[in-house]
Amino acid sequence: MQDPEIARRIKSLKRLLKRCVLCPRLCRVDRTSGVQGFCRLDARMVIGSALPHHGEEPPLSGSRGAGTIFFASCNLKCIYCQNYQISHSPAGEPVSAEALAAIMMDLEAQGCHNIEPVTPTPHLAGIIEALQIARGRGMRIPFVFNCGGYERKEILRLIDGMVEIYLPDFKYGLDDVGMQFSGVADYPRHALNSLREMVRQVGEELAIEDGVARRGILVRHLVMPGRTDNSIAALKLIREISPLIPLSLMSQYTPIPAMAGHPLLGRRVTKGEYEQVVNAALDLGFEELYTQEVDDRALNPDFAREQPFDWE
Repeated sequence: MQDPEIARRIKSLKRLLKRCVLCPRLCRVDRTSGVQGFCRLDARMVIGSALPHHGEEPPLSGSRGAGTIFFASCNLKCIYCQNYQISHSPAGEPVSAEALAAIMMDLEAQGCHNIEPVTPTPHLAGIIEALQIARGRGMRIPFVFNCGGYERKEILRLIDGMVEIYLPDFKYGLDDVGMQFSGVADYPRHALNSLREMVRQVGEELAIEDGVARRGILVRHLVMPGRTDNSIAALKLIREISPLIPLSLMSQYTPIPAMAGHPLLGRRVTKGEYEQVVNAALDLGFEELYTQEVDDRALNPDFAREQPFDWE
């Protein structure tokens, strides 16, 4: 039988769809009647794919992969998004909570170490309902909340106790960069407030057993070409909460076709830029870093576009 408190919170999340304020954009449209806000989604959940994913950080991928479910659309629409085919479109396969619960359980049956919805916020009511169905049927692996960091702490409080691992981006430390690249001038404020709430819920570290994450938090930051100032500003904001927060500093930015002629985003990150950010994180006292190698040959357009990135 479902916990009455969890049932109440799921009901609250569903009710919010009638005047949607799930994210800081506060569209206030009635998605239950088919009206669409910024994310261009109605009340239905829509997924792109679900699979064991081996490219995440080592504690998440483990040896058998993260149980990753890619949801359609996003509340940010970053102009450079590496996953734009899914995140910039509401298209995909509509799924019910029952069907999503079955997908979660199938991923567990395949051996995945966790269930990891990607950009879950616009679909949150149905995802949490599906999670509780799956848990009621015996699913035991951790639930990973993989989000873009542009969240409302009030909404995160509604899922307190249901998330084992938070995996947020912290994209921007400077308001103007958030506005330029993602159309949101208030990203740092919301990212910082939501990160505080995540840490309150699951702690400031990542608990790992047998090489696999079981509970806690891991913050991701994608280093952007030409804007190491933004990266360092983001690190300083995270440091305000705790230097114990694990950081994943990602170097794999690759220009999508739409960015080919962009004065900053038309190239990849240099080794020097990436090392500057890593060194800043060390100088700020961060104790747990997941880093990647950078090959400056990737700046040459004749070099292979897709290169593997090994986590250290």
